[in-house]
Amino acid sequence: MKNLGTLCIISAPSGTGKSTLIQTLMQYNGFIYKIKLSISYTTRIKRSGEIHGKDYYFISRKKFKYMINKNKFFEYAKVFDHYYGTLKNDIKTMLSTGIHVVLNIDWKGAQQIRNKITNNIYTIFILPPSKKELSRRLYFRGQDEKKIIAERMKHAMDEISHFKEYDYVVVNDDFNIALIHLQSIILSEQLRIAYQKIHHATLIHNLLLPDV
Repeated sequence: MKNLGTLCIISAPSGTGKSTLIQTLMQYNGFIYKIKLSISYTTRIKRSGEIHGKDYYFISRKKFKYMINKNKFFEYAKVFDHYYGTLKNDIKTMLSTGIHVVLNIDWKGAQQIRNKITNNIYTIFILPPSKKELSRRLYFRGQDEKKIIAERMKHAMDEISHFKEYDYVVVNDDFNIALIHLQSIILSEQLRIAYQKIHHATLIHNLLLPDV
């Protein structure tokens, strides 16, 4: 699969501020070229404030399993008894047209995609500043009961253990600094010679033409 764009995978446990960082990145990416967030499909219930087609595509479990059987997903995983997946055609279309795609998925999905794409792909893991702060953030989100928060903390520790499989790590202690780090990684990846040779192919060709 030849990609004209790059694929950026961002993973983190719940409560690290990953979704807010990504949303802000999408809104204020001015100097980053043609970047777009891939919207995942999920079987979980839509939370207050979430918008179908913007945050996720919310579908039934029956439809999700049908799409699995039809090999529609690039990757999918079951998290807290809910399915999450990335549509194969969405990713292929965006990459082939030079769009830089951001994927908000867990480490299992990241592993699946790394086995399918080897060029112009990089991964970022976001860490919380401490266990105590992660627990505090989960509690004050007000979305889950204490029992669920305890399960999420246990799941978070398992997810964090996979951070070393990623290319970059960002610690979200100060939001603005974490955002700058995220932007810097994405911009530097776009400036790699492998991508620039494609993006500026005509310019490079003309510059190397012998003088007449």
